[in-house]
Amino acid sequence: MAVPGGASSAAAAKGSPAAAAAARSGALRRRLPLALLVVFLAALVYSQIQPPPSKVPGGPRGPPVTAPRTRLRDGRHLAYLESGVPKEEAKYKIIFVHGFDCCRLDVLNVSQGLLEELGIYLLSFDRPGYAESDAHPARTEKSIALDIEELADNLQLGPKFHLIGFSMGGEIMWSCLKYIPHRLAGVAILAPVGNYWWSGFPPEVVEEAWHVQFPQDQRAVWVSHHLPWLTHWWNTQSLFPGSSVKSKNPIILSKEDTPLSQKFIDRTYKDQVRRLGEHDSLHRDMMVGFGKWSWSPVEMENPFAGAGEDVKVHLWHGVEDLYVPVQLSRYISKRLPWVIYHELPTAGHLFPVADGMPDVIVRSLLLGDE
Repeated sequence: MAVPGGASSAAAAKGSPAAAAAARSGALRRRLPLALLVVFLAALVYSQIQPPPSKVPGGPRGPPVTAPRTRLRDGRHLAYLESGVPKEEAKYKIIFVHGFDCCRLDVLNVSQGLLEELGIYLLSFDRPGYAESDAHPARTEKSIALDIEELADNLQLGPKFHLIGFSMGGEIMWSCLKYIPHRLAGVAILAPVGNYWWSGFPPEVVEEAWHVQFPQDQRAVWVSHHLPWLTHWWNTQSLFPGSSVKSKNPIILSKEDTPLSQKFIDRTYKDQVRRLGEHDSLHRDMMVGFGKWSWSPVEMENPFAGAGEDVKVHLWHGVEDLYVPVQLSRYISKRLPWVIYHELPTAGHLFPVADGMPDVIVRSLLLGDE
């Protein structure tokens, strides 16, 4: 026997606020585990991509300080190494800027005879985050040039000095030419890293240089430019091959580089280079070097034009360089007629450490010798 109004009563009950609330509660309970999983995975990913805290030389977690250091205006310290004749007696004062995965002890090996013959004072320093120099989390392509200027002032090098930069240090020379040209007596740029995203490069030049790199280096450079926040994770993960330069993969060595690489392998101090951690040294180098610049060295005007001073800028690059393709330097030298270009037809990236080559580079810079 049917109960009058039974169907409508059931429907009403089903559509009641209490039933709707119960349905929502059930749906939330079903979704909660998924939401928690998403949160957990996000937290896990975040923790994986975050670099470790910076180490402070001389601090509780940092290495001891063994080198002389100078304090900058912002409180950071730069460790340095002096060689050659005393600066009070020097005719020439040169600051050398080291490359990727190096330190102040990797100074250009100019012969003692030439240092004394020409009266050269030679200064090298640990770039920020390397060896015994404090990290600089806000480092930019401009800040390192200002660091060099302040270092020169702190050590009382006078109004003018020469600069030599190798590899990543070579790229820094462009920043010095832009931001502190008034302090420069001459510059030598050795196998400089180039940024594929600098404006002014023709697409075909960039493409040719890009494909000289090995695929794992293309990916590492791409991440540093487009996803800088992922640089630490990319360079420490084991899912894909990382930078062959960072890992010192021998495939990156040209014929002439292979014997020269032994000089880096035999360094007794090589463990000091990354002692503050890879992120504040190697990874920041990549993030700044291949990052987004607000200007381009390709489009630089001569910073010494009209100054009435004979300041020379020399650019050196090896044709067989597999670390840093020569195509970018070759094009820059064509665009900038005020740059004296030396292209070495059989050399790779490590030519500045070849026996006798430091003296050739320094004589060219100081005396104009070819």
